[in-house]
Amino acid sequence: MSKKPFVSKEKLDEIAAQYATPFYLYDETAIRETARRVNKAFAWNQGFKEYFAVKATPNPAILKILHEEGCGADCSSYTELQMADAVGFKGDEIMFSSNATPAEDFQLARQLNVTINLDDITHIDFLEKVADIPNTVSCRYNPGGHFAIANNIMDNPGDAKYGMTREQMTEAYKILLSKGVKHFGMHAFLASNTVTNDYYPELARILFQVAVELKEETGAHIEFINLSGGVGIPYRPDQEGNDIMVIGEGVRQAFEDILVPAGMGDVKIFTEMGRYMLAPYGALVAKAIHVKHTYKEYIGLDACAANLMRPAMYGSYHHITVMGKEDAPCDHKYDITGGLCENNDKFAIDRMLPEINIGDLLFIHDAGAHGFAMGYNYNGKLRSAEVLLKEDGSTELIRRAETPADYFATFDFTGLFKNI
Repeated sequence: MSKKPFVSKEKLDEIAAQYATPFYLYDETAIRETARRVNKAFAWNQGFKEYFAVKATPNPAILKILHEEGCGADCSSYTELQMADAVGFKGDEIMFSSNATPAEDFQLARQLNVTINLDDITHIDFLEKVADIPNTVSCRYNPGGHFAIANNIMDNPGDAKYGMTREQMTEAYKILLSKGVKHFGMHAFLASNTVTNDYYPELARILFQVAVELKEETGAHIEFINLSGGVGIPYRPDQEGNDIMVIGEGVRQAFEDILVPAGMGDVKIFTEMGRYMLAPYGALVAKAIHVKHTYKEYIGLDACAANLMRPAMYGSYHHITVMGKEDAPCDHKYDITGGLCENNDKFAIDRMLPEINIGDLLFIHDAGAHGFAMGYNYNGKLRSAEVLLKEDGSTELIRRAETPADYFATFDFTGLFKNI
């Protein structure tokens, strides 16, 4: 498959004239279409809900769109809980999944009456000590070892810091039952960014079987099973993307094979996707501001790893389109760099692209999730604006760019920067 920007060069030139580069651009139409497609894929389950992973794209405007499409919010921190609540998510529309959780986070979660997903068995006593035990509690399961599909290892849960062992799950349910919990949930995250239609169905079979065993061992009423995230996207043009309709049908078949015969056909299925829901529908737009010829050919952008850190941190591939040169031959080999004082500040290394000139706009694809959210202020770099391309073709500023005053705000008590 080829990767094409969701905006024309003419439209992007217009947007860039209004909002200085770099900025993030999101496609409202595609976001809504994806949410509807996910809901359709799991419509066979009456209680299904997608809890969007707020950590992926923590922007109120994006969350509002997803809330309007029937999604919940998956939160992992105090401020994410505050954001979800402020946008309008209430009660069990919010799933709180955290680890090494501070007392104040649990206290706010209880104040907002959200569904709490416990990462560790010791959190039962801790939650009771700092707040109280609600009627509904979910527990996070980690089966350990390696997770494989058709003999291909997808990830290594045994090395992950998340979740409880199989034995701890049984013990946790028994303890929670003794403390008056009436409704139980189960959650697991075994692999990240899987580009296969088999991940959720395979995960579902594992969790469904454990759920049946837990019910038999403890008598607990398991109300929902949360497949978490992990459904990925094709970052490279030669990758084939996931088909959510096929995935949903695979989970349905596992549900019919395992849960229904066990008398658990009322179990609700939840998901917590971030990347699948948003990544393809957001891009980092940057301008070429420097051309350097030394031992290699470098193109310097007005964006850097502080705006999008995945290539620098993980060596991740993000496709790049030079706007207006989509059909030009890719006959120049470049390193595409930012301006940080770190040599890994590169969006691409030895990438074949059309000739790039100063002033060209570069559209860095698939940055809609874990893009802006992972930004930082190293070298005093300021976070960019976020812009929404609306369904009617207009644009809306959904986060302004940071200013030096924002950067120095936590020094306000010193009086040193009051004139900035």
